[in-house]
Amino acid sequence: MIDISHYEAWFITGSQHLYGPETLEQVAQHSQQIAAEFGTKLPIKIVYKPVLTGPAEIYKLMQEANTTENCVGLIAWMHTFSPAKMWINGLKILQKPLAHLHTQFNRDIPWADIDMDFMNTNQSAHGDREFGFIGTRMRLNRKVIVGHWQSADVHERLSIWSRVACAWADWQGAHFVRFGDNMRYVAVTEGDKVEAEIKFGYEVNTYGIGDLVAVVDAVTDAQIDELVATYEKEYELADGLLAGGPQRDSLRDAARIEAGMRQFLEARNAKGFTDTFEDLHGMKQLPGIATQRLMADGYGFGGEGDWKTSALVRAMKVMGAGLPGGNSFMEDYTYHFAPGNEQVLGSHMLEICPTIAEGKVRAEVHPLGIGGKEDPVRLVFNCPAGPALNATIVDMGNRFRMIVNTVEAVAPAHDLPHLPVARVLWKVHPDMKTGLAAWILAGGAHHTGYSQNLTAEYLEDFAEMAGIEFLIIDEDTKLRTFKNELRYNEVAFRS
Repeated sequence: MIDISHYEAWFITGSQHLYGPETLEQVAQHSQQIAAEFGTKLPIKIVYKPVLTGPAEIYKLMQEANTTENCVGLIAWMHTFSPAKMWINGLKILQKPLAHLHTQFNRDIPWADIDMDFMNTNQSAHGDREFGFIGTRMRLNRKVIVGHWQSADVHERLSIWSRVACAWADWQGAHFVRFGDNMRYVAVTEGDKVEAEIKFGYEVNTYGIGDLVAVVDAVTDAQIDELVATYEKEYELADGLLAGGPQRDSLRDAARIEAGMRQFLEARNAKGFTDTFEDLHGMKQLPGIATQRLMADGYGFGGEGDWKTSALVRAMKVMGAGLPGGNSFMEDYTYHFAPGNEQVLGSHMLEICPTIAEGKVRAEVHPLGIGGKEDPVRLVFNCPAGPALNATIVDMGNRFRMIVNTVEAVAPAHDLPHLPVARVLWKVHPDMKTGLAAWILAGGAHHTGYSQNLTAEYLEDFAEMAGIEFLIIDEDTKLRTFKNELRYNEVAFRS
C-alpha cells in the first residue's frame, strides 16, 4: 500500500534586515508557529526553515531542496516586505513544486493598538505581491493559496497541494513496465515516451511476454496455496472456484499469474504496468484478478499498452492515499440514452480496481471472447453512488493535455446478471450531450483514471506542476466557451 507520511514540505519565510533583529526574531517565531500548526493539519511533515533575508541563503536553500529526496516542495510566505530580486537566482534553479501562501500572522487588525511598528512587521499584504510579481515575471508554475493560516480552507488547499506534490515526487525516476506493445492500430494509447520522460520524469520500457512467463512458470505450489487462501478469505468465490470445484484449476492459474507478475514488478521497482490481450504467448489467461489486486496495492495500470493511463492511475493513487474511496483504471463502455436519465456504464474486460467497490466482491470465471486464452478469473462488483471524476492524459503531438470530467456516480436501478465484470454507472457533467461533445472535441481518450476521492483541484495542481495543458469539463461548462478555450490553447501552447 502507498504511504506518503515520510514525505515533507519545507515552510520558508521571506524578510530582510531592514527592520532590525527584534523584528526578524518575531518573524521567525511566527513562522515556527505556523509551520507547527500545518504539521498537525497536513498529511505530510512540514519542516520549518530559518527566515530568508538574502540571495546567497535563498540560493543555498533551493539547492538543498532539490537534492533532498523526501522534500516534495516548498511553501513560501513573505511575512514582511522581501525584495524579490534576491529570490531570482534561487527560483531559477528550483526543481521542486512551489506553493505561495498569501496569509498574515494576525487574523484581525488590532484596531486600538495598531502602530507603524506593527505595520512594518506585518507586511504580507504587499510583501507577497512583490514575491508574486517575480514568480509571474519568471513564468513559474506554482499554486497561490490565500487566507488566514488557521482557517480550514487554507489547510484543505495546502493538503491537496501536498498530496499532489507527493504524486509528482513519486513520478520522478519511476519505472512503468509494458508487457508487450499497444493494441494494434489504436491511436490514443500511443505517445512519445521520450518526451514523457523529459516532461514527467518517469520511464516506460517494454518487456517481452516471455520474460514474464518465465517468472510465472517458476512460481511454487506453496506460493499459489498461500495466495488462494487469501482469495478465499477476502472474496466470495463462485461455486466452481471452491475446493474440488470444476474451475479450481483456473483459480490456481490466476494465483500463479499474480504471484509471477508481482515478483516481476517488485524486482524492477516498478510502479505500474500495462498488458494487452493481443500479446499473451505462453500465458494461460489474460491477467484479471491479478491486475485488479495489484492496482488495489497501489500499482498503476493501463489496458492495451496504455502507459499514459497506467502512470496517471498511479499518480491518482498516491494523491488519494489514506483518503476514503479509491482510484481505478476505467473505460467508458456503453451508454444509457433514456431521456432525462442519461448515464454512462463504465467498465473493462476485467481490470477494474476493487478499491472503488461497494458491497460484496465476488471472484468468478467467465468466457472472454478476445485473446484466445482460457477463461480468466476476475473480481465482479458494483460501485457506490456519489461524486467522482474521470481524468486522462493525451499526447497532442506538440504537448500533453490533461482532461478532467466531473461526474455523479449512481446506483444501478437494475441487476446485471449477464455482465460478469466490475462496473460503475455515472451521469456526466454538465449533461450528457455537452459533456461527451466536449470530451470528444478535446481528444479525450476512452481510457481514464476514475476517482472517488479526488476533486478536479488535485488534477489541476498536478497539471500545473507538470507544466501541461489542463481542461475541465464540469457543471459550469458551456460548449461554445469550451471550443474557444481549445482554440486559445492552440495558440498558447504553440511551439
